[in-house]
Amino acid sequence: MDADPGLALGQKVLAAQPFNALVGARLTAFADGRATLEVDVRDELRQQNGILHGGVLAYAADNALTFAAGAAVGTGVLTAGFTIDYLRPADGVLLRAEAEVVRAGRSRVVTRCDLVVVAADGTESLCAVAQGSVSVTAPRAEG
Repeated sequence: MDADPGLALGQKVLAAQPFNALVGARLTAFADGRATLEVDVRDELRQQNGILHGGVLAYAADNALTFAAGAAVGTGVLTAGFTIDYLRPADGVLLRAEAEVVRAGRSRVVTRCDLVVVAADGTESLCAVAQGSVSVTAPRAEG
């Protein structure tokens, strides 16, 4: 079976952003106004108390929100702004940011994201939620 061409496009866009390699992010879903970004938790991403740094959660939310918008309207998008609420300390082996489009307009897309940390035993805990708006900078290419 062939790889999902939509996911392959999203992964190509992710790979074009050097910061993603630094964090070690990977895109695992990209279709129908939804996107999932994953980051393996490693010591370099933790803060002084041993939990995942809030900046890593914010990065994951930002990218997942914008990728979800791109999955709905095309990859010509940029974050306009977002808010994040930290619900509990993020400690585990994997961070997963799952985002979806709330409303897609011609020039602005509203998205939301749940950030879940996965423990070594597979237990998942919601650690943050985010909502954002994404500017459409180029119309979807037809073809």
